[in-house]
Amino acid sequence: MNSIPNFSHLVKPLTKNSVVRFQNVIWDYYRHNKRSFPWRETTNPYFIMVSEAMLQQTQTKRVGEYYRKFIDKFPTVESLATATLREILTVWQGLGYNRRAKFLHNAAQKVVADFDGLIPATLSDLEDLPGIGPNTAGAILAYAYNQPTAFIETNIRSVFLYLFFRNTDAVSDSELLSIIDQTLDKNNPRDWYYALTDYGVFIKSQTKNPSRKSKHYTKQSKFEGSDRQLRAKIISMILNNGPSAQKEFYALNQSKQRIDTILDELRSEKLIRKSGTTFSI
Repeated sequence: MNSIPNFSHLVKPLTKNSVVRFQNVIWDYYRHNKRSFPWRETTNPYFIMVSEAMLQQTQTKRVGEYYRKFIDKFPTVESLATATLREILTVWQGLGYNRRAKFLHNAAQKVVADFDGLIPATLSDLEDLPGIGPNTAGAILAYAYNQPTAFIETNIRSVFLYLFFRNTDAVSDSELLSIIDQTLDKNNPRDWYYALTDYGVFIKSQTKNPSRKSKHYTKQSKFEGSDRQLRAKIISMILNNGPSAQKEFYALNQSKQRIDTILDELRSEKLIRKSGTTFSI
């Protein structure tokens, strides 16, 4: 088993020598334990944008099952932009968090309309796209354009919490971003971030979840019986059965009030449409 060093005593000040020592640990692990994913085999900015949307709150194994299917169906940003939401959700179905598919659709439309079909290569332009925050934008810049931009995702957070803040609680992302930026291999940010995420997975396999030390940590609620599950069931019913009368959803063995609330939420998010008492996508 690889030993995991502790750099907590090196944070203040973080010297050039400390940075080199840290980078050597990450690169050494990556050389021997590099993981392979289809989205790592491309620098196509559109493919990277799709994969980053899918990877939000979803494990890589599940994303792998959907990624190729999605880009086979929608191989270009133009094909995604002109597709119907129903077509997109049909391919997305089962991946969860359907709002991501809606945001991805809207982002593709904006890219075609405002950027001539080219995924933006600046942080500000990327953050103007629906559903893309600073961390997703940073990931796209690193993986698609090899730009050295500091960003955080769950595995990267685990690396810096465990190696630099092992004995500290309630660590803010701003504190982490400062260290992430100082230790970033600016000559090869793409592979550096791949290496960091792989090391983060290793850390989580050897220790209790380091993310619990984050100021922003929240434990994910159970899916079974949740509103997320009910939302997914409603979307699935409409995709599989076509336009559905409101009363049909009451067969889901939930209170009428809860069903109606979820239907209203899905409508407000423009995931479904209502005509009279019938709902469609």
